[in-house]
Amino acid sequence: MFAHPVLIADIGGTNSRFALASKPGEDPKIIARLHTADYPDAESAFAKVIEALDEKPRSAIICVAGPVVDRRCHLTNANWLIDGPKLAKRFNFETGLMLNDFEAQALSIPALRPEWLKQIGEAAPQVSQGPRVILGPGTGLGIGALLTIDGRFVPLASESCHIDFGPVGSDEELFWPFLQKVHGRNTTESVMSGPGLVRVHRARLLAKGQSMPPETGVEIVNEALANPKSEERATVSAYIKLIARFAGDIAITYLASGGVTLAGGILPRIASMIDAQAFRHAFEAKEPVDALTRRIATRLLIEPDAVLYGMAAIAAAPERYAVSYQDRNWMR
Repeated sequence: MFAHPVLIADIGGTNSRFALASKPGEDPKIIARLHTADYPDAESAFAKVIEALDEKPRSAIICVAGPVVDRRCHLTNANWLIDGPKLAKRFNFETGLMLNDFEAQALSIPALRPEWLKQIGEAAPQVSQGPRVILGPGTGLGIGALLTIDGRFVPLASESCHIDFGPVGSDEELFWPFLQKVHGRNTTESVMSGPGLVRVHRARLLAKGQSMPPETGVEIVNEALANPKSEERATVSAYIKLIARFAGDIAITYLASGGVTLAGGILPRIASMIDAQAFRHAFEAKEPVDALTRRIATRLLIEPDAVLYGMAAIAAAPERYAVSYQDRNWMR
């Protein structure tokens, strides 16, 4: 179905990564890492990458940070409208497929390698045939799930990054009134994305009667790593707790007996600051169903290019994945 070589791309609001799968079953070769904002549109970025290739791709599989509707996507956090059929026509792809980024992350779970994963805390072993969840913060917040039915992998995309989100416990209740709202709301994404880390830090300081210096998320993380007694470290700890309890919410939403994988661009950077015991406490505190969350394993994905390997696996054996190719493929 996907004639090789296959161009593979992970298009995000901040970064866009490209790889080439030359033959079925081979690891993809990373060929470019671009800043999305450096290009006015998707066509310009694709042209830059493809023009440099000696081996021209015959097909493409891409994942995008936004909802996919009718083989098109307007990125949630960047000004790109990605049109699959238009890309196929311009670059002479025989066929192509566009996936939501965390739909693709979910489909990539079977391709994850043990050395790419770090267990968080203790829990019962994962049940491979049970529902599996993957989520993570970056420029936005992504969530996806994976089922295995009759030997085929079935992805479930989600936009629960845009559901309302409230405080739990006295610590969060103190700073929550100071959180900057986005589109008039506090949502899971507005609180737990990369910009959300900055919002949480500002809110915590305002709640203490302090003003926030002009810090970016990167600077907050750097100071937190350098100074364990800093306000930045306290903010990162509060931020991790938010992610842990939301991960528990998503776990019970999907009854994710197959486990929860944490991904995204931020968590690997702050992995050394994750207190496994505190994380599991926030994750498991779902009374009256906490017996369920105690049995659900949590792990951190530390390989940033894992989704590219996952999409290469789809290209190699599309019949293993329950994707509606007929409705979603784009052809020249």
